[in-house]
Amino acid sequence: MKPTWRTLGVLVGGLGLVLGASLHARAQSASVRPVSSPAEQDQAPNRREFTITARDYRFSPDRIEVGQDDLVKLVVQSQDVAYSLTINQYRVSRRVPAGGSTVVEFRADQAGTFEFYSDMKNDARHGEMKGQLVVRPR
Repeated sequence: MKPTWRTLGVLVGGLGLVLGASLHARAQSASVRPVSSPAEQDQAPNRREFTITARDYRFSPDRIEVGQDDLVKLVVQSQDVAYSLTINQYRVSRRVPAGGSTVVEFRADQAGTFEFYSDMKNDARHGEMKGQLVVRPR
């Protein structure tokens, strides 16, 4: 059998279809993700918001409790001098201006008890400002 232009066109077209289908199947399998169960969907992170008042070199409240993987928002308000709020394990350190406020947001992805404190150095009383962030495990 002598190949004709029509026969070559059919062969090349067929090869293109096979390659295209293969690439499409590969792309589909790469983007397929398992469907989460209803129990997993119910475990979406909680959003927790707290207001912490800094006054007279004390934090109030000085203990905050959240669940692991909660999204935490702290609004820190100074009622007198400038302070800061630092949580080493979460790499959080924010200055709070005198009479002002600042917002700190993070995901509580590590379970445990973590100290928060003011790391200002202009007055020794800042070193006495301590509180606890308690992150309950899942």
